[in-house]
Amino acid sequence: MKRLSLALLSPLLLACTQAPPPGPESGLVGGWVLYPVLSATNRPYVEAEGCPPTGWDEAKLDALKASDFEIADASARQVFAKAITACLASPDPALRDGVAFEALAHMLRGRQLGDDTMRALLSDLTARMKLEKDDPQGFGRSFAALALSEVARADRIQAYLTEDELAKLLVDAQHWFININDYRGYSDADGWRHAVAHGADLLMQLALNPRIDEEGLRLIVSAIGAQVAPRMHAYVHGEPERLARPILFAAQRGAMTEKEWTDWLVALATPDQPDKVFSSEFGLAWRHNTLAFLQALYVSLELSDDPAYAVLRPGVEAALKALP
Repeated sequence: MKRLSLALLSPLLLACTQAPPPGPESGLVGGWVLYPVLSATNRPYVEAEGCPPTGWDEAKLDALKASDFEIADASARQVFAKAITACLASPDPALRDGVAFEALAHMLRGRQLGDDTMRALLSDLTARMKLEKDDPQGFGRSFAALALSEVARADRIQAYLTEDELAKLLVDAQHWFININDYRGYSDADGWRHAVAHGADLLMQLALNPRIDEEGLRLIVSAIGAQVAPRMHAYVHGEPERLARPILFAAQRGAMTEKEWTDWLVALATPDQPDKVFSSEFGLAWRHNTLAFLQALYVSLELSDDPAYAVLRPGVEAALKALP
């Protein structure tokens, strides 16, 4: 893979260990990110623009799901795949997750889409993930990133992207991921948002790609470090486990030396304000998240007999001991 300039494209590996605080649009109250709980009867939702796609209604989409998303006509399948991305922003979890994402994952994993269609998905989904206008419902960007993880997986299994396209996907994913400030996970009313977990899945697929070199892997490690302990938010929806996966695969592929891993992990476990760890909401959230991440790594190492993971063990143990 073409060499990437970390100085230009990413924070230094040890310099970015927590995400920027949420912006004013995210409902910051007293330092905590708060969102209104909306029932099915009081949501100010409008359906996602372009969803359902032209020629498809609820009954037809339900029938497609019942048939395991099989569209016999190849041309119609390509058109559908490119159109259904609009439903990734739907407020309806059955449509967003159960139809749009599942259909794309099925077609991409079954290699049912042509290279031109997959490139069109790459362009469309990247634009949706990086959308600059407000996304108050919080579905569009998150599920675009999740669908992009399947686009990235398809290239990992059988390369179709150019070196430049793959490098751009990595940089776009890293830049979006470190700037996530919507930490909503699951709600009974809305289903999943889960931007951090979905972004981690995308970075995991890139970490697994053999065309991503050591410098690219370090970019992924840096991005994950930015979301291990976001400011004033405590993870409760399994995010630390998802964050650990790209790290494990980066280590497996030789991203850093044992000393570099140890330095990075101990830095993550070192608080900026030691005197506030047990006497502030910020400190307690930081410790909760960091400990959960380190424990997720430790359990994975304990349960695996892959010798390639051994490079992580001293750092994980040192970080656990260093954590207040």
